[in-house]
Amino acid sequence: MTRVVGIDPGTVSLDVCGRDGDALFLDETFSTAAVGDDPGVLLECLQAAGPLDLVVGPSGYGLPWIDARDVGATELDLLLLADAEDGPRGTIVSGMGRLVTALKASGLPVCFSPSVAHLPTVPDHRKVNRIDMGTADKLCAVALGVWDQARRLGVPYSATSFVFVEIGGAFTAVISVDGGAVVDGAGGTSGAPGLRAMGAMDGELAYLLRDFSKDVLVSGGAAWVCGDPACTPDDLVAAAAEGGRAAVALDALLEGVEKQVAAQMTVLEAPREILLSGRASRVPEIHRLLAERLSRFAPVTRVGGFAAVASEAAQGAALLGLGLAGDADLEELVDALQARSASGSVLDHLYVSETESLRRRRPSAGRAPAPFWERS
Repeated sequence: MTRVVGIDPGTVSLDVCGRDGDALFLDETFSTAAVGDDPGVLLECLQAAGPLDLVVGPSGYGLPWIDARDVGATELDLLLLADAEDGPRGTIVSGMGRLVTALKASGLPVCFSPSVAHLPTVPDHRKVNRIDMGTADKLCAVALGVWDQARRLGVPYSATSFVFVEIGGAFTAVISVDGGAVVDGAGGTSGAPGLRAMGAMDGELAYLLRDFSKDVLVSGGAAWVCGDPACTPDDLVAAAAEGGRAAVALDALLEGVEKQVAAQMTVLEAPREILLSGRASRVPEIHRLLAERLSRFAPVTRVGGFAAVASEAAQGAALLGLGLAGDADLEELVDALQARSASGSVLDHLYVSETESLRRRRPSAGRAPAPFWERS
């Protein structure tokens, strides 16, 4: 059998999921901040679970399926898209940088996955001036959605169709799947507000902020509106019952998701389902309220997985890794998503006045080496 581990580097928790064929052998969660401070915590976990055939690592904004051995400064910069290390979000980004570097040096068989913007199934016109259409972890979570719907409904991967709503500990993403392939998406910094992140930013606000830090992107969300940036989804629901700013925050979160799902109806005429995923969607009241709002588009259900602890993204990463490693069933999942054909950079479809300056600061990595699955 093939032993594969998927890693989800969430803002709050870093989840690890190991699968050997149909058997689950690793199901763990760690504090993202703790692993960022000391990557050895994760490395010890992975080494203890060995031998491993493949680890799908924490990929940020993603690259087209790259072996960790081929990641240099340019590739790392494109994964993180961060200039500074200030503030809480900067700490998370710099922590991921340390983790990627540690994984590269570990000797473990690590690869890094693409994001939605790298997929050929998303038409170029939908990528215009877009970077965050769904980060690499969100794409992995969607892979679990394809796997789950195919099993529940008894259809092939290529017949799955849904809008995937991921409400995590900080960001919200809404991604469309048609015929088993991702066709559009709005990521955590370009779409609906999240628990901590504001989502899409008003251009005039961006202008007034001028040279704002990455930290700003993980502010302004429902928790900030509520008045407690550290509040949990459960806290938000409890506070909203008393009215005030918390009620405004919850309405903004829910209606923001509803608007994004409605927007996806322009590219998906009749999705089979709306699939809910992520930390906040596990709160019964949030699930109920979202189902009330979204059921007019399609039946609403939570995505089902196979792990008790690890996040949807970590589970999906493990499934994709198994498919790339040759598992017959999951290879069909990879093929439906056309994941092997991911290419380019998240900066390829920008047309604003400062595009050339931006690309000079972050050049593409050049000719990609042979994919890791083609190497001996």
